[in-house]
Amino acid sequence: MRPLRIQALAIGPGERVALSGFDAGAAEVLVNLVTGASVPDDGTVEVGGRATSSISDGDEWLSTLDQFGIVSPRAVLLDAASLQQNLAMPLSLEIDPVPPAIAQRVKALATDVGLDPAALDRPIAALDALTRARAHLARAIALGPSLLILEHPTVGFAAGDPKAFGETVARVSIQRSLATLIISEDADFAAAAATRRLALHAASGELRAPRKFFGWL
Repeated sequence: MRPLRIQALAIGPGERVALSGFDAGAAEVLVNLVTGASVPDDGTVEVGGRATSSISDGDEWLSTLDQFGIVSPRAVLLDAASLQQNLAMPLSLEIDPVPPAIAQRVKALATDVGLDPAALDRPIAALDALTRARAHLARAIALGPSLLILEHPTVGFAAGDPKAFGETVARVSIQRSLATLIISEDADFAAAAATRRLALHAASGELRAPRKFFGWL
């Protein structure tokens, strides 16, 4: 596992914290530590009051994953499938066709994250980066997580889209009372999405309010 040092980070229910100073590799390490896919060599990672190091085996770890909703470019969308089918995947194994009851839940999720219902029948491959990010967000919240994690979600966005997506993330987090961890170098997105912004100082592992030269103030 790539080394990563963080002195301390705490996120309470309903709080939205944006972190800068994490490249793609460091962001992946942090996500793995938070979700318990990896455990720290030193220190403790606690989610919901429980240390990830206390998880005894793979089956128990899998049972904890529903508490996380993850928006990441590493997450897989099926390009040949429709937007509706992709949004249905966390909810049902039946996606061809999508059952009517699931289709209603998918439509509600789409509305929650600002997706145009008219796009539900379009293949994912035909959709722009913002729409795909909204699809990732809809899938992330589908099972009612308590912690939402966004890992560099605005890669490939057009000008103006990061702010719009940040506003959507903030609204969804507020409506669902989610603790939200945002890892991003996108100042416009972070400003719109987060209630608190911190920058990592890699040498010390300290997280501090970013200075103006980070473009965040």
